[in-house]
Amino acid sequence: MAEQWRVQFDAEVTFVNGGGLQAQGFRLDIAGDDIADADLADYFALRHLGLLMVATVTVGNKVLLREAHKGSRGGPSDPETRRD
Repeated sequence: MAEQWRVQFDAEVTFVNGGGLQAQGFRLDIAGDDIADADLADYFALRHLGLLMVATVTVGNKVLLREAHKGSRGGPSDPETRRD
């Protein structure tokens, strides 16, 4: 069985029409043992949460974790996006 990785991070999302949201200690499945902040921001806000009208996503306190996938929409454990 291949190693499975997750990423834990904080995020701050702002919207073009005002407002925003914050997440602390959020965890997502990832395909490998690393993910760029820009890719994580896209994955979190657009693919996982499906947010619209996103202006910016700032990622911080990123920690990579070797642990089993738990199921993330749009991620490697999602049957609609999995490539095996």
